[in-house]
Amino acid sequence: MKPFIAKTFSIPALKGISAKNIEEHLKLYAGYVKNANSIMETYGKYQADQATNSYAMGELGRRFSFEYNGMRNHEVYFSSLEGGASPLADSSPLREAIAEEWGSFDEWLNSFKTMATTTRGIGWAVLWYDKKDDRLLASWIDEQHMGELNGCTMILGLDMWEHSYVADYQPSGKKNYVEDFFANLNWSVVEENFKRAQK
Repeated sequence: MKPFIAKTFSIPALKGISAKNIEEHLKLYAGYVKNANSIMETYGKYQADQATNSYAMGELGRRFSFEYNGMRNHEVYFSSLEGGASPLADSSPLREAIAEEWGSFDEWLNSFKTMATTTRGIGWAVLWYDKKDDRLLASWIDEQHMGELNGCTMILGLDMWEHSYVADYQPSGKKNYVEDFFANLNWSVVEENFKRAQK
Protein backbone atom coordinates (compact mmCIF):
# COMPACT_ATOMS: atom_id res chain seq x y z
CA MET A 1 0.00 0.00 0.00
CA LYS A 2 1.11 3.54 -0.71
CA PRO A 3 2.41 5.11 2.54
CA PHE A 4 1.33 8.45 3.94
CA ILE A 5 4.02 11.13 4.03
CA ALA A 6 4.25 13.45 7.02
CA LYS A 7 3.84 17.09 6.03
CA THR A 8 6.17 19.84 7.15
CA PHE A 9 4.86 23.10 8.54
CA SER A 10 6.40 26.57 8.72
CA ILE A 11 5.03 27.92 11.97
CA PRO A 12 6.32 31.29 13.19
CA ALA A 13 6.74 32.37 16.80
CA LEU A 14 3.30 32.27 18.38
CA LYS A 15 1.62 34.22 21.14
CA GLY A 16 1.46 32.01 24.24
CA ILE A 17 2.20 28.71 22.49
CA SER A 18 5.91 28.00 22.80
CA ALA A 19 8.18 26.72 20.05
CA LYS A 20 9.03 23.78 22.33
CA ASN A 21 5.38 22.84 22.66
CA ILE A 22 4.93 23.00 18.88
CA GLU A 23 8.07 20.87 18.44
CA GLU A 24 6.75 18.18 20.80
CA HIS A 25 3.28 18.38 19.28
CA LEU A 26 4.70 17.83 15.79
CA LYS A 27 6.40 14.67 17.06
CA LEU A 28 2.98 13.38 18.08
CA TYR A 29 1.68 14.18 14.61
CA ALA A 30 4.58 12.27 13.05
CA GLY A 31 3.63 9.35 15.29
CA TYR A 32 0.12 9.27 13.86
CA VAL A 33 1.55 9.15 10.34
CA LYS A 34 3.94 6.36 11.30
CA ASN A 35 1.24 4.36 13.05
CA ALA A 36 -1.22 4.72 10.16
CA ASN A 37 1.44 3.38 7.80
CA SER A 38 2.33 0.54 10.16
CA ILE A 39 -1.30 -0.52 10.42
CA MET A 40 -1.72 -0.58 6.65
CA GLU A 41 1.47 -2.59 6.23
CA THR A 42 0.48 -5.12 8.89
CA TYR A 43 -3.05 -5.38 7.53
CA GLY A 44 -1.62 -6.20 4.12
CA LYS A 45 0.49 -9.01 5.58
CA TYR A 46 -2.50 -10.45 7.44
CA GLN A 47 -4.57 -10.62 4.25
CA ALA A 48 -2.66 -13.71 3.14
CA ASP A 49 -4.39 -15.73 5.88
CA GLN A 50 -7.60 -13.92 6.69
CA ALA A 51 -9.20 -16.87 8.42
CA THR A 52 -6.44 -16.98 11.02
CA ASN A 53 -6.02 -13.22 11.28
CA SER A 54 -9.63 -12.04 11.11
CA TYR A 55 -9.82 -10.81 14.70
CA ALA A 56 -6.50 -8.96 14.46
CA MET A 57 -7.57 -7.42 11.14
CA GLY A 58 -10.79 -6.19 12.72
CA GLU A 59 -8.91 -4.53 15.55
CA LEU A 60 -6.44 -2.97 13.11
CA GLY A 61 -9.36 -1.51 11.18
CA ARG A 62 -10.70 0.02 14.39
CA ARG A 63 -7.31 1.46 15.30
CA PHE A 64 -6.69 2.82 11.82
CA SER A 65 -9.48 5.39 12.10
CA PHE A 66 -7.87 6.77 15.28
CA GLU A 67 -4.40 7.08 13.75
CA TYR A 68 -5.62 8.36 10.37
CA ASN A 69 -7.90 11.01 11.85
CA GLY A 70 -5.18 12.04 14.28
CA MET A 71 -2.94 12.62 11.26
CA ARG A 72 -5.50 14.58 9.24
CA ASN A 73 -6.85 16.62 12.17
CA HIS A 74 -3.35 17.79 13.04
CA GLU A 75 -2.65 18.76 9.44
CA VAL A 76 -5.62 21.12 9.55
CA TYR A 77 -4.54 22.45 12.96
CA PHE A 78 -0.89 23.11 12.13
CA SER A 79 -1.65 24.54 8.68
CA SER A 80 -3.90 27.15 10.26
CA LEU A 81 -0.95 28.43 12.32
CA GLU A 82 1.39 28.84 9.33
CA GLY A 83 2.21 32.21 7.85
CA GLY A 84 1.41 34.35 10.88
CA ALA A 85 -1.88 35.64 12.22
CA SER A 86 -4.27 36.98 9.59
CA PRO A 87 -7.78 38.35 10.30
CA LEU A 88 -10.97 37.31 8.57
CA ALA A 89 -12.06 40.20 6.36
CA ASP A 90 -15.53 41.67 6.86
CA SER A 91 -16.29 40.95 3.20
CA SER A 92 -15.08 37.34 3.39
CA PRO A 93 -17.51 34.72 2.03
CA LEU A 94 -16.57 32.57 5.02
CA ARG A 95 -17.49 35.32 7.46
CA GLU A 96 -20.79 35.80 5.61
CA ALA A 97 -21.50 32.06 5.75
CA ILE A 98 -20.75 31.98 9.48
CA ALA A 99 -23.03 34.96 10.09
CA GLU A 100 -25.80 33.34 8.04
CA GLU A 101 -25.65 30.18 10.14
CA TRP A 102 -25.13 31.69 13.63
CA GLY A 103 -26.53 35.21 13.31
CA SER A 104 -23.12 36.90 13.48
CA PHE A 105 -19.46 36.02 13.43
CA ASP A 106 -19.12 36.98 17.10
CA GLU A 107 -22.03 34.72 18.09
CA TRP A 108 -20.33 31.79 16.39
CA LEU A 109 -16.92 32.61 17.87
CA ASN A 110 -18.29 32.86 21.40
CA SER A 111 -20.22 29.59 21.10
CA PHE A 112 -17.22 27.83 19.54
CA LYS A 113 -14.92 28.95 22.34
CA THR A 114 -17.50 27.82 24.90
CA MET A 115 -17.68 24.38 23.28
CA ALA A 116 -13.88 24.14 23.29
CA THR A 117 -13.45 25.12 26.93
CA THR A 118 -16.42 23.40 28.57
CA THR A 119 -16.72 20.03 26.81
CA ARG A 120 -15.38 17.37 29.14
CA GLY A 121 -12.64 15.02 28.06
CA ILE A 122 -10.07 15.09 25.29
CA GLY A 123 -10.91 15.94 21.72
CA TRP A 124 -11.37 18.64 19.12
CA ALA A 125 -13.64 21.62 18.53
CA VAL A 126 -14.35 21.68 14.80
CA LEU A 127 -15.90 23.96 12.20
CA TRP A 128 -17.19 21.86 9.30
CA TYR A 129 -18.51 22.51 5.83
CA ASP A 130 -21.45 20.31 4.84
CA LYS A 131 -21.43 20.27 1.04
CA LYS A 132 -24.69 18.36 0.81
CA ASP A 133 -26.66 21.19 2.42
CA ASP A 134 -24.13 23.97 1.63
CA ARG A 135 -23.82 25.08 5.22
CA LEU A 136 -21.40 25.32 8.10
CA LEU A 137 -21.69 23.21 11.24
CA ALA A 138 -19.73 23.04 14.49
CA SER A 139 -19.24 20.02 16.72
CA TRP A 140 -16.98 18.26 19.18
CA ILE A 141 -14.93 15.18 18.33
CA ASP A 142 -14.07 12.81 21.16
CA GLU A 143 -10.42 11.75 21.00
CA GLN A 144 -9.54 11.89 17.26
CA HIS A 145 -12.31 9.93 15.65
CA MET A 146 -15.59 9.71 17.57
CA GLY A 147 -18.10 12.28 16.45
CA GLU A 148 -16.80 13.07 12.96
CA LEU A 149 -19.68 14.40 10.85
CA ASN A 150 -20.21 12.07 7.90
CA GLY A 151 -19.75 13.82 4.56
CA CYS A 152 -18.47 17.05 6.09
CA THR A 153 -15.05 18.62 5.62
CA MET A 154 -13.08 20.04 8.53
CA ILE A 155 -12.12 23.61 7.72
CA LEU A 156 -10.99 24.61 11.22
CA GLY A 157 -9.82 22.28 13.96
CA LEU A 158 -8.90 23.31 17.49
CA ASP A 159 -6.94 20.59 19.30
CA MET A 160 -8.19 20.33 22.90
CA TRP A 161 -6.09 17.35 23.95
CA GLU A 162 -4.05 18.36 26.99
CA HIS A 163 -0.78 17.87 25.12
CA SER A 164 -1.63 20.89 22.97
CA TYR A 165 -1.61 23.37 25.84
CA VAL A 166 -0.66 22.01 29.30
CA ALA A 167 3.09 22.60 28.93
CA ASP A 168 2.48 26.32 28.33
CA TYR A 169 -0.76 26.99 30.18
CA GLN A 170 -1.20 24.27 32.81
CA PRO A 171 -4.61 22.53 33.02
CA SER A 172 -6.24 25.66 34.46
CA GLY A 173 -5.15 27.76 31.45
CA LYS A 174 -7.41 26.15 28.86
CA LYS A 175 -9.30 29.40 28.19
CA ASN A 176 -6.07 31.32 27.67
CA TYR A 177 -4.90 28.68 25.20
CA VAL A 178 -8.12 29.00 23.19
CA GLU A 179 -7.83 32.79 23.14
CA ASP A 180 -4.21 32.56 21.98
CA PHE A 181 -5.09 30.00 19.32
CA PHE A 182 -7.47 32.48 17.74
CA ALA A 183 -4.96 35.31 18.18
CA ASN A 184 -2.44 33.21 16.20
CA LEU A 185 -4.89 31.90 13.60
CA ASN A 186 -4.23 32.54 9.92
CA TRP A 187 -7.78 32.97 8.67
CA SER A 188 -6.61 32.98 5.05
CA VAL A 189 -5.77 29.27 5.45
CA VAL A 190 -9.23 28.58 6.88
CA GLU A 191 -10.81 30.51 4.01
CA GLU A 192 -8.86 28.41 1.53
CA ASN A 193 -10.07 25.23 3.29
CA PHE A 194 -13.62 26.55 2.91
CA LYS A 195 -13.15 27.27 -0.82
CA ARG A 196 -11.69 23.82 -1.49
CA ALA A 197 -14.49 22.12 0.42
CA GLN A 198 -17.10 23.87 -1.73
CA LYS A 199 -15.68 22.51 -5.03
